[in-house]
Amino acid sequence: MDLRPRNNVKVEGGMASMTDLVFLLLIFFIIMSLMANNQTPIDLPKPDADIKPVKDPVEAMVVITEDNRYVVMPGGDMENPMDFDEIKEITAAAVEKSGKMKLKIAGHRKASYDAVFNVLALSQANGWDPVLAYDK
Repeated sequence: MDLRPRNNVKVEGGMASMTDLVFLLLIFFIIMSLMANNQTPIDLPKPDADIKPVKDPVEAMVVITEDNRYVVMPGGDMENPMDFDEIKEITAAAVEKSGKMKLKIAGHRKASYDAVFNVLALSQANGWDPVLAYDK
């Protein structure tokens, strides 16, 4: 007694329909790339004559070293950096000597954010404008 099914279904897929599909997708993407406009106009603001670049240098500067220690410039010694508590009065004297209410902050790339934020907080507490130095 043979109980196997009589109708055999082929599991193989035809490649002709796959070729047609790839060809249609190719035509679709070629047409879409030709219709795309790569020259989109952008309305940029015109430069204002009232805005002038700041050219006066900031003389008082705090440099933050790789090991999160501080050097106050001008006159600081890069060989002997100090802790944060030691630079508070020295920084205030340097800002007063410069005659500007600005403090330039420069830091090593590996310096922690806390070290930079300490100097920013000192600047804010004394009413100085912080200027962050960065390298492009």
